[in-house]
Amino acid sequence: QVRLVESGGGLVQAGDSLRLSCAASERTFSGYAMAWFRQAPGKEREFVASISWSTWYGDSVKGRFTISRDNDKNTVYLQMNSLKPDDTAVYYCAAADRRTLVRATIPRSYEYWGQGTQVTVSS
Repeated sequence: QVRLVESGGGLVQAGDSLRLSCAASERTFSGYAMAWFRQAPGKEREFVASISWSTWYGDSVKGRFTISRDNDKNTVYLQMNSLKPDDTAVYYCAAADRRTLVRATIPRSYEYWGQGTQVTVSS
């Protein structure tokens, strides 16, 4: 069982930056593909970014967000720059065994989820 704890959310203004962190309990953290998803009220959970053998980004965040990981700290990060009001959502961290991950951009590919952290971008 992998426990994921997100942090770093908050209220910011359009154009600001924010960095989310997700700490994992698993000692074999390097063996997991990690991802960020987000969900706004009334909308489906949306893929944001993932990191495994490579990195992938959702179209709406390409060029603005950067996913990275520190395997020594069992932590994955999401650096968010040039934030827009449309980025407002609850952001979730997710983990999956990288050996069996097939589609990195869909929620059901991930076995473990954090509780989420709220990001609100005001105009």
